[in-house]
Amino acid sequence: MSKFSYIYTDPSNKNEVTQSTPYGTYNTDSAFIDDSLNVCKWVARRLGHPVMQLEFNSGSIYTCFEEAISEYSLHINHYNIKNWMWEQYGNVDRVSGSVMSSTGSMEPVHANMGSTFMLSEQYGTMAGVGGGVTLKSGSISLISEQQDYDLNVDWAAVSESSNRIVIQKVYNQGPSSISRFYDPFAGSFEQRNMLDQFGMGNVSPAVSYIMRPISYDLARANAIETNDLVRKSAYSFEIINNRLKLFPVPTADDSGNKIWFEYYVRNELTDTTRDYSTNKVTDPSNVPYKFITYSGINAAGRQWIRKFSLSLAKELLGIIRSKYASLPLPNGEVTMDGEALKAEGREEKDALLEELKEFLEGVTLSERARAEADTAQANQEILARSPVGIYIG
Repeated sequence: MSKFSYIYTDPSNKNEVTQSTPYGTYNTDSAFIDDSLNVCKWVARRLGHPVMQLEFNSGSIYTCFEEAISEYSLHINHYNIKNWMWEQYGNVDRVSGSVMSSTGSMEPVHANMGSTFMLSEQYGTMAGVGGGVTLKSGSISLISEQQDYDLNVDWAAVSESSNRIVIQKVYNQGPSSISRFYDPFAGSFEQRNMLDQFGMGNVSPAVSYIMRPISYDLARANAIETNDLVRKSAYSFEIINNRLKLFPVPTADDSGNKIWFEYYVRNELTDTTRDYSTNKVTDPSNVPYKFITYSGINAAGRQWIRKFSLSLAKELLGIIRSKYASLPLPNGEVTMDGEALKAEGREEKDALLEELKEFLEGVTLSERARAEADTAQANQEILARSPVGIYIG
């Protein structure tokens, strides 16, 4: 094919755009198709056409235009990831190996404590007030005169496939002290059946609080519990390495009764993944940001894209012209400006990228918080110098 087939001429057919872009990322966006023709002509005029011949066709400019939009989208997505990745961590469905033709615009993201909430879940698990690990319950049967029980053998080996368990609570306790003293102001023993019918058989009815202060009941209950602790073997336990020692020692009457306990499976506590976090965001590589739809980019963004397209086209034309530094003519030679175009295009690219990065850094959430703090401080200084009115009553 003759090299003159690649000499630039102004385009007029929109179909040329979709046939020339390498990835076709924005080919379904009508705004991209319409603007491609205008950007192509603008870039050509900035490079000297029609006064000067351009040694590439319009397809090369369409490619530069597509790359410029993708570059702009890249930095906008980096900005969003920097601001919002930790809000989406472990929450939003991740994207891995997305196709180049995938475009879209993410909806606004709001703060949700992100990883701070995940960390608080772990504290909630250990405090028994929430969390993401299931608190399980189990039991062992008491044996007469046997005080020690190995929960790793008696329970974990059978019910948890020998996985180690972490005991949280053991229900080895005597009857509540409030049910073990008689309230002379609440009726006689003969009235116990009637109190049971009203659900008050094991507690002191509310009338007692009218007759005397609550501190009396508290002192009396404390006296009963202290008596059990000092004068006889109170209900208690100790647990070391999941070996449970019960107090008092079970008697023949206790044989067959169950002692219940609550526990976590240690593997579930230490596991860093949960079922609800499967296939969710784990790092910047799979945050579900896509190429920005060109029609959704505002005027400021489109102007940056046009300038970047020009710098890319200038660099490309410089590479083409650098193939021959000079061309022989009958009475001399003509020097090509390829190296100068390459250098100029790369300088403009670097300047545009630096400008975009500085702008995005200036509107991050951390910068916003800093600006609000500076504004509040300035307002305080202004108000401090304002005269204070004197009220005369």
